[in-house]
Amino acid sequence: MNVAFLGLGVMGFPMAGYLAKAGHNVVVYNRSTAKAERWVATYPGAAEATPAKAAVNADVVFACVGNDNDIRSVCLGDDGAFSSMKAGSVFVDHTTASADVARELAEAAKKLSLAFIDAPVSGGQAGAENGKLTVMCGGDQAVFDRVAPLMNHFAQSVKLMGPVGSGQLTKMVNQICIAGIVQGLSEGLHFAQKAGLDAAAVIEVISKGAAQSWQMENRYQTMLAGEYEHGFAVDWMRKDLAIVLAEADQQGASVPMTALVDQFYGDVQRAGGGRWDTSSLLARLQHIDNIEY
Repeated sequence: MNVAFLGLGVMGFPMAGYLAKAGHNVVVYNRSTAKAERWVATYPGAAEATPAKAAVNADVVFACVGNDNDIRSVCLGDDGAFSSMKAGSVFVDHTTASADVARELAEAAKKLSLAFIDAPVSGGQAGAENGKLTVMCGGDQAVFDRVAPLMNHFAQSVKLMGPVGSGQLTKMVNQICIAGIVQGLSEGLHFAQKAGLDAAAVIEVISKGAAQSWQMENRYQTMLAGEYEHGFAVDWMRKDLAIVLAEADQQGASVPMTALVDQFYGDVQRAGGGRWDTSSLLARLQHIDNIEY
Protein backbone atom coordinates (compact mmCIF):
# COMPACT_ATOMS: atom_id res chain seq x y z
CA MET A 1 0.00 0.00 0.00
CA ASN A 2 0.96 3.65 -0.34
CA VAL A 3 1.46 4.92 3.20
CA ALA A 4 2.44 8.25 4.74
CA PHE A 5 3.81 8.61 8.27
CA LEU A 6 3.84 12.02 9.95
CA GLY A 7 6.07 12.45 12.99
CA LEU A 8 9.35 10.61 13.50
CA GLY A 9 9.99 10.87 17.21
CA VAL A 10 11.18 7.98 19.36
CA MET A 11 7.90 6.19 18.60
CA GLY A 12 7.14 7.18 15.03
CA PHE A 13 10.64 6.56 13.64
CA PRO A 14 10.60 2.77 14.24
CA MET A 15 6.85 2.44 13.59
CA ALA A 16 7.27 3.90 10.12
CA GLY A 17 10.30 1.67 9.69
CA TYR A 18 8.26 -1.48 10.32
CA LEU A 19 5.80 -0.42 7.61
CA ALA A 20 8.65 0.09 5.16
CA LYS A 21 10.29 -3.22 6.04
CA ALA A 22 6.94 -4.93 5.44
CA GLY A 23 7.09 -3.80 1.83
CA HIS A 24 4.74 -0.81 1.83
CA ASN A 25 5.58 2.37 -0.07
CA VAL A 26 6.24 4.80 2.78
CA VAL A 27 6.62 8.57 2.56
CA VAL A 28 7.50 10.34 5.79
CA TYR A 29 7.26 13.87 7.14
CA ASN A 30 8.87 15.34 10.23
CA ARG A 31 8.96 18.90 11.46
CA SER A 32 12.72 18.55 11.84
CA THR A 33 14.01 17.62 8.40
CA ALA A 34 17.17 16.05 9.86
CA LYS A 35 15.13 13.22 11.36
CA ALA A 36 13.33 12.62 8.07
CA GLU A 37 16.68 12.47 6.29
CA ARG A 38 17.98 10.01 8.86
CA TRP A 39 14.88 7.85 8.44
CA VAL A 40 15.33 7.74 4.65
CA ALA A 41 18.96 6.78 5.18
CA THR A 42 17.84 3.92 7.44
CA TYR A 43 14.77 2.52 5.67
CA PRO A 44 13.44 2.28 2.10
CA GLY A 45 11.13 5.18 1.43
CA ALA A 46 10.98 8.91 0.75
CA ALA A 47 10.53 12.15 2.68
CA GLU A 48 8.50 15.25 1.90
CA ALA A 49 8.61 18.79 3.24
CA THR A 50 4.96 19.09 4.34
CA PRO A 51 2.23 16.76 5.59
CA ALA A 52 0.20 17.55 2.46
CA LYS A 53 2.99 16.49 0.12
CA ALA A 54 3.62 13.31 2.10
CA ALA A 55 -0.06 12.35 2.06
CA VAL A 56 -0.98 13.12 -1.54
CA ASN A 57 -0.91 9.53 -2.87
CA ALA A 58 -1.42 7.65 0.38
CA ASP A 59 -4.08 5.02 0.99
CA VAL A 60 -3.46 5.39 4.73
CA VAL A 61 -1.82 8.28 6.57
CA PHE A 62 -0.40 7.64 10.04
CA ALA A 63 0.60 10.31 12.53
CA CYS A 64 2.40 10.21 15.84
CA VAL A 65 3.07 13.71 17.15
CA GLY A 66 3.01 15.51 20.50
CA ASN A 67 -0.36 16.91 21.51
CA ASP A 68 -3.74 18.26 20.36
CA ASN A 69 -2.30 21.31 18.64
CA ASP A 70 0.39 19.25 16.91
CA ILE A 71 -2.13 16.81 15.45
CA ARG A 72 -4.35 19.67 14.32
CA SER A 73 -1.38 21.29 12.59
CA VAL A 74 -0.47 18.18 10.57
CA CYS A 75 -4.11 17.57 9.57
CA LEU A 76 -5.58 20.99 8.86
CA GLY A 77 -4.64 24.02 6.78
CA ASP A 78 -3.11 24.37 3.34
CA ASP A 79 -0.09 22.23 4.24
CA GLY A 80 -2.09 19.74 6.33
CA ALA A 81 -2.61 16.15 5.25
CA PHE A 82 -6.37 16.54 4.89
CA SER A 83 -5.87 19.07 2.09
CA SER A 84 -4.28 16.50 -0.23
CA MET A 85 -5.59 13.10 0.88
CA LYS A 86 -7.67 11.31 -1.73
CA ALA A 87 -11.33 10.50 -1.07
CA GLY A 88 -11.76 7.18 0.70
CA SER A 89 -8.32 7.16 2.30
CA VAL A 90 -7.83 6.77 6.05
CA PHE A 91 -6.06 8.90 8.64
CA VAL A 92 -4.80 6.98 11.69
CA ASP A 93 -3.71 9.09 14.65
CA HIS A 94 -1.30 7.43 17.09
CA THR A 95 -0.83 10.63 19.11
CA THR A 96 -1.90 10.54 22.74
CA ALA A 97 -4.36 13.41 22.62
CA SER A 98 -7.82 14.32 23.86
CA ALA A 99 -10.98 12.50 22.85
CA ASP A 100 -12.38 15.91 21.88
CA VAL A 101 -9.72 16.53 19.23
CA ALA A 102 -10.24 13.02 17.87
CA ARG A 103 -13.95 13.74 17.37
CA GLU A 104 -13.16 17.18 15.92
CA LEU A 105 -10.77 15.78 13.34
CA ALA A 106 -13.07 12.87 12.53
CA GLU A 107 -15.80 15.35 11.66
CA ALA A 108 -13.42 17.40 9.53
CA ALA A 109 -12.29 14.22 7.75
CA LYS A 110 -15.85 13.09 7.10
CA LYS A 111 -16.66 16.34 5.29
CA LEU A 112 -13.78 15.55 2.92
CA SER A 113 -14.86 11.92 2.37
CA LEU A 114 -11.95 10.71 4.49
CA ALA A 115 -12.03 8.20 7.33
CA PHE A 116 -10.43 8.71 10.75
CA ILE A 117 -9.23 6.35 13.47
CA ASP A 118 -7.83 7.50 16.80
CA ALA A 119 -5.23 4.93 17.81
CA PRO A 120 -2.98 5.89 20.74
CA VAL A 121 -0.33 3.36 21.67
CA SER A 122 1.22 1.91 24.81
CA GLY A 123 4.54 0.14 25.20
CA GLY A 124 7.00 3.00 25.11
CA GLN A 125 10.11 3.39 23.01
CA ALA A 126 11.11 -0.25 23.55
CA GLY A 127 7.71 -1.43 22.37
CA ALA A 128 7.98 0.68 19.23
CA GLU A 129 11.50 -0.48 18.46
CA ASN A 130 10.62 -4.15 19.02
CA GLY A 131 7.29 -4.02 17.17
CA LYS A 132 5.41 -4.93 20.35
CA LEU A 133 3.09 -1.97 20.88
CA THR A 134 -0.47 -2.13 22.13
CA VAL A 135 -2.85 -0.02 20.01
CA MET A 136 -6.27 1.04 21.31
CA CYS A 137 -8.54 2.35 18.58
CA GLY A 138 -11.70 4.37 18.12
CA GLY A 139 -13.68 4.46 14.89
CA ASP A 140 -15.90 2.45 12.54
CA GLN A 141 -15.45 -1.31 12.36
CA ALA A 142 -15.12 -1.40 8.57
CA VAL A 143 -12.41 1.28 8.59
CA PHE A 144 -10.61 -0.43 11.46
CA ASP A 145 -10.62 -3.71 9.55
CA ARG A 146 -8.87 -2.00 6.64
CA VAL A 147 -6.01 -0.55 8.68
CA ALA A 148 -5.52 -3.13 11.46
CA PRO A 149 -3.27 -5.35 9.29
CA LEU A 150 -0.93 -2.39 8.81
CA MET A 151 -0.77 -1.66 12.53
CA ASN A 152 0.00 -5.31 13.18
CA HIS A 153 3.42 -4.72 11.62
CA PHE A 154 4.50 -2.76 14.72
CA ALA A 155 2.06 -3.99 17.37
CA GLN A 156 1.38 -7.13 19.36
CA SER A 157 -2.20 -6.09 20.13
CA VAL A 158 -4.57 -3.93 18.08
CA LYS A 159 -8.14 -3.59 19.31
CA LEU A 160 -11.17 -1.47 18.42
CA MET A 161 -12.64 -0.04 21.63
CA GLY A 162 -15.69 1.76 20.22
CA PRO A 163 -16.53 4.88 18.19
CA VAL A 164 -14.10 7.72 17.53
CA GLY A 165 -12.62 8.96 20.80
CA SER A 166 -12.74 5.54 22.45
CA GLY A 167 -9.08 4.88 21.75
CA GLN A 168 -8.07 8.09 23.51
CA LEU A 169 -10.37 7.35 26.45
CA THR A 170 -8.82 3.89 26.79
CA LYS A 171 -5.33 5.41 26.74
CA MET A 172 -6.42 7.68 29.59
CA VAL A 173 -7.33 4.60 31.63
CA ASN A 174 -3.89 3.23 30.79
CA GLN A 175 -2.16 6.36 32.09
CA ILE A 176 -4.28 6.44 35.26
CA CYS A 177 -3.20 2.89 36.04
CA ILE A 178 0.46 3.51 35.25
CA ALA A 179 0.57 6.60 37.47
CA GLY A 180 -0.69 4.63 40.45
CA ILE A 181 1.53 1.63 39.79
CA VAL A 182 4.72 3.70 39.48
CA GLN A 183 3.95 5.66 42.63
CA GLY A 184 3.25 2.42 44.52
CA LEU A 185 6.47 0.83 43.25
CA SER A 186 8.44 3.95 44.22
CA GLU A 187 7.00 3.95 47.72
CA GLY A 188 7.66 0.21 48.08
CA LEU A 189 11.32 0.53 47.06
CA HIS A 190 11.77 3.60 49.27
CA PHE A 191 10.24 1.77 52.23
CA ALA A 192 12.45 -1.28 51.63
CA GLN A 193 15.58 0.88 51.59
CA LYS A 194 14.60 2.77 54.74
CA ALA A 195 13.83 -0.53 56.49
CA GLY A 196 17.31 -1.83 55.70
CA LEU A 197 16.14 -4.52 53.30
CA ASP A 198 17.89 -5.63 50.11
CA ALA A 199 15.41 -3.93 47.77
CA ALA A 200 16.46 -6.01 44.76
CA ALA A 201 15.91 -9.20 46.73
CA VAL A 202 12.52 -7.91 47.84
CA ILE A 203 11.47 -7.36 44.22
CA GLU A 204 12.77 -10.80 43.26
CA VAL A 205 10.34 -12.28 45.79
CA ILE A 206 7.26 -10.10 45.43
CA SER A 207 7.41 -9.97 41.62
CA LYS A 208 6.43 -13.63 41.66
CA GLY A 209 3.17 -12.80 43.43
CA ALA A 210 0.22 -10.44 43.22
CA ALA A 211 2.37 -7.29 43.24
CA GLN A 212 3.91 -8.11 39.86
CA SER A 213 3.67 -5.48 37.13
CA TRP A 214 5.43 -4.44 33.92
CA GLN A 215 6.82 -1.43 35.73
CA MET A 216 8.23 -3.63 38.50
CA GLU A 217 9.94 -6.04 36.14
CA ASN A 218 11.28 -3.43 33.72
CA ARG A 219 12.10 -0.46 35.94
CA TYR A 220 13.14 -1.53 39.45
CA GLN A 221 16.82 -2.05 38.57
CA THR A 222 17.24 1.36 36.95
CA MET A 223 15.27 2.96 39.79
CA LEU A 224 17.57 1.44 42.41
CA ALA A 225 20.57 2.59 40.36
CA GLY A 226 19.17 6.13 40.11
CA GLU A 227 19.15 5.93 36.31
CA TYR A 228 16.36 7.94 34.70
CA GLU A 229 17.84 9.20 31.42
CA HIS A 230 15.65 6.89 29.35
CA GLY A 231 12.06 5.85 28.76
CA PHE A 232 8.86 7.90 28.84
CA ALA A 233 9.57 11.46 29.95
CA VAL A 234 7.88 13.09 32.92
CA ASP A 235 7.01 16.08 30.70
CA TRP A 236 5.01 13.79 28.43
CA MET A 237 3.33 12.02 31.33
CA ARG A 238 2.19 15.35 32.76
CA LYS A 239 0.78 16.24 29.33
CA ASP A 240 -1.15 12.96 29.34
CA LEU A 241 -2.36 13.37 32.91
CA ALA A 242 -3.59 16.89 32.13
CA ILE A 243 -5.76 15.32 29.42
CA VAL A 244 -6.96 12.68 31.90
CA LEU A 245 -7.86 15.26 34.55
CA ALA A 246 -9.71 17.46 32.07
CA GLU A 247 -11.71 14.49 30.75
CA ALA A 248 -12.42 13.26 34.29
CA ASP A 249 -13.84 16.68 35.09
CA GLN A 250 -16.09 16.50 32.02
CA GLN A 251 -17.25 12.99 32.91
CA GLY A 252 -17.71 13.64 36.62
CA ALA A 253 -15.20 10.89 37.42
CA SER A 254 -13.24 11.02 40.67
CA VAL A 255 -9.50 10.38 40.16
CA PRO A 256 -7.85 11.68 43.36
CA MET A 257 -4.81 9.41 43.16
CA THR A 258 -4.10 10.52 39.59
CA ALA A 259 -4.37 14.18 40.58
CA LEU A 260 -1.93 13.62 43.46
CA VAL A 261 0.62 11.75 41.35
CA ASP A 262 0.38 14.52 38.75
CA GLN A 263 1.47 16.94 41.48
CA PHE A 264 4.35 14.62 42.39
CA TYR A 265 5.50 14.68 38.77
CA GLY A 266 5.37 18.45 39.01
CA ASP A 267 7.86 18.18 41.88
CA VAL A 268 10.16 16.12 39.65
CA GLN A 269 9.93 18.75 36.91
CA ARG A 270 10.82 21.53 39.34
CA ALA A 271 13.82 19.48 40.46
CA GLY A 272 15.05 19.42 36.84
CA GLY A 273 13.73 16.00 35.90
CA GLY A 274 11.30 16.87 33.14
CA ARG A 275 13.07 14.59 30.69
CA TRP A 276 13.57 11.77 33.19
CA ASP A 277 11.64 8.53 32.92
CA THR A 278 8.34 8.38 34.80
CA SER A 279 9.93 5.94 37.28
CA SER A 280 11.80 8.95 38.73
CA LEU A 281 9.05 9.24 41.33
CA LEU A 282 11.46 7.27 43.52
CA ALA A 283 14.01 10.10 43.24
CA ARG A 284 11.36 12.46 44.54
CA LEU A 285 10.91 10.35 47.67
CA GLN A 286 14.64 9.98 48.20
CA HIS A 287 15.29 13.71 47.93
CA ILE A 288 11.99 15.15 49.09
CA ASP A 289 13.64 17.48 51.59
CA ASN A 290 15.51 19.19 48.74
CA ILE A 291 12.44 19.86 46.59
CA GLU A 292 11.55 23.54 46.31
CA TYR A 293 7.84 24.39 46.27
